[in-house]
Amino acid sequence: MWTLPAWILRRETLLLAGAALLGVGGVAAWYLLQATVLTIAVAPRDGTEPGLIKAYADALEAAHENVRLKILSFDDVRESAAALQDGRADLAVVRPDVLLPTNGLTLAILRDQAMVIASPEQAGITSFPKLAGKRLGIAAHRDADLWLLRNLLGYYGLTLEEAAGPARDSTVLLVPVDQEAVAGAFREKRIDAFVSIIAPSAPKALALVSAVQGVARGGKVAFVAVEDDGAVIERFPRLQAVTVPGGLFGGRPKLPADDVKTVGASYRLMARASLSRVVAADVTQQLFEKRGAAALATDAAEYVQAPAYDTTVAATSARIPIHPGAIDYYERDQHGFIERYGDTLYLLGALVGGLVSVLAWIRQRLASLRRERIDQLLDRLLEIAGQARALRDPAAIEALTVEVDALAMDIVRYAREREPDTRTMSAASVAIDTARATIADCRARAAEDGARTGRPVRLHGAAGA
Repeated sequence: MWTLPAWILRRETLLLAGAALLGVGGVAAWYLLQATVLTIAVAPRDGTEPGLIKAYADALEAAHENVRLKILSFDDVRESAAALQDGRADLAVVRPDVLLPTNGLTLAILRDQAMVIASPEQAGITSFPKLAGKRLGIAAHRDADLWLLRNLLGYYGLTLEEAAGPARDSTVLLVPVDQEAVAGAFREKRIDAFVSIIAPSAPKALALVSAVQGVARGGKVAFVAVEDDGAVIERFPRLQAVTVPGGLFGGRPKLPADDVKTVGASYRLMARASLSRVVAADVTQQLFEKRGAAALATDAAEYVQAPAYDTTVAATSARIPIHPGAIDYYERDQHGFIERYGDTLYLLGALVGGLVSVLAWIRQRLASLRRERIDQLLDRLLEIAGQARALRDPAAIEALTVEVDALAMDIVRYAREREPDTRTMSAASVAIDTARATIADCRARAAEDGARTGRPVRLHGAAGA
């Protein structure tokens, strides 16, 4: 019959195995309870998003939240979107009209931008067709902004020209202008209107409109509206309809006088579609719960908002869909503690149960080994008592005496290491006494035999020998 190697069943080996199992269980529990670290791709470097995400990352770390952010910086939103698409990032700042990752789902809108085209009312520029042959000023811009402007002008049959010179009837001449020089450019007739793709309520937008108002007669400013914004969105589905509310820019008379419909783009925080709903809901929740802390570092935190949607079906089937985890947060349908951590708790419970079973088995096995050992000692003492009766050889009797002493010492050690039951110790005492008494009888018979034969025998422990 096959048996385990003796060293495996030693007490030290079993205790070491139990300690190792406990250590593995502790490491597993520590790993499962660690904060989730998500890699987030952020762009553009010269935009407001890097500062915003850094503020959120610092706020999460300061509050010791269970979600942390590891930031990867890129020069352009096309690169950050690509990082999400190819798996280098879990989250990314994305501008959908530039590049929409195929595996990206929206968590929140970091910044909504609208195309705002303003001019002094006396210029008479109130619609896109009236921009034909005009000079359009623009401040610092990005390629994505030019793409948006060029496509929108093209929708109305106009061509955007960036070369210097007079504008033709079907073209719009783009003129770079520093933001601080907008009013001067109008006065010097270098531009007829000014365009900015910006969050309408941002301080820079207010400053630009104020500059146009300063050179307009009576402070009246005209805004170019996109009246057929629904058709434009159908044509360019990654853009979005934006309404600039009347009176947003203040003034007397109020600016604008009525709501202005236009189009724009958004900077979104997107997550990979495979990110769990629980983690996505946590990230979305932290975006809004830590907004106050982030706003201390950057005003950009004030513009973070939830994407608009009517129904859950519409949100998940939109052209730019929303992550189900974000919807859970927006609809206050986040999973409870058991639902969120049920799998982890089940795993920990199974692990703890397994460890308890193993430790119980180890304890039982050690107790069994101890019982086996004392039983072996008792059996050997009984064997010695049986063997000694037939012995006459002095050397053999002496060997049994030494062995009995050794067995007695083993029993004493056993009794000192644990609390044996009374019956076991009584049996051990009887076995030792029996073995020694039998050996003593053997000595006596051996001495008598030696006296009869005239060869006295000296035996260890034999009195008067």
